[in-house]
Amino acid sequence: MTVGLLLLRILLAGLLFGHALQKLRGWFGGTGPAGTGAVFERWGFVPGTRLAVTAGLAELAGGASIGTGLLTPGGCAVVVGNMTVAAVATSPQGFWAQRGGCEVPFCYGAVAAVLGFTGPGPWSLDAALALPWAPGTGWGAAALAAGLLAAAVPLAARARVLRARRTGSS
Repeated sequence: MTVGLLLLRILLAGLLFGHALQKLRGWFGGTGPAGTGAVFERWGFVPGTRLAVTAGLAELAGGASIGTGLLTPGGCAVVVGNMTVAAVATSPQGFWAQRGGCEVPFCYGAVAAVLGFTGPGPWSLDAALALPWAPGTGWGAAALAAGLLAAAVPLAARARVLRARRTGSS
C-alpha cells in the first residue's frame, strides 16, 4: 500500500501540473490564460482570464501538496473544489471526456477525495513531520466538505452570470 499511495499521489500531481501549465503557460496543447479565460467566460466564469489563472494556480498548489504529501488534506480540498467547479461547467456535455464532458475533472476530484480519506501514506512529508492526518480521524471528510463549500462560491457567481445572460440583463 505504501508504494501504491506514493505512485497515486505522484500520478495525480503530474496530471494536475500538466493541466495547470496548459492554463498558465499554454504548454501541452493548452491555450494559456487568454484562451482558457475565453472558455471560462463562455462557461459563465467572469472575469475569465483572472479565474483561469486562479484555477491554474490552485491546480499547482493542490498538486504540489498531494505530490509531496505535505498538508495533504488542504491540497485535497483545493483539488476537490477546483475539480467540482470544472465538472459542473463541463457536465452539460455529459460524462465522457470524448464529448467534452466532466469525466476528467470528476476523476481527478474523486482521487483527491479518496486520498483525503486514506491519507498520504508513510512516504510523505506529512508522515516525516508527524502531522496528524491519520485515516479515520475526520480529515478526509473535512477536506471533502471544505472543497465542496469552496466550489459553491464560483458556482454561485457563475449561476448569476448565466441567469443574467438568459434574461438579457447585466
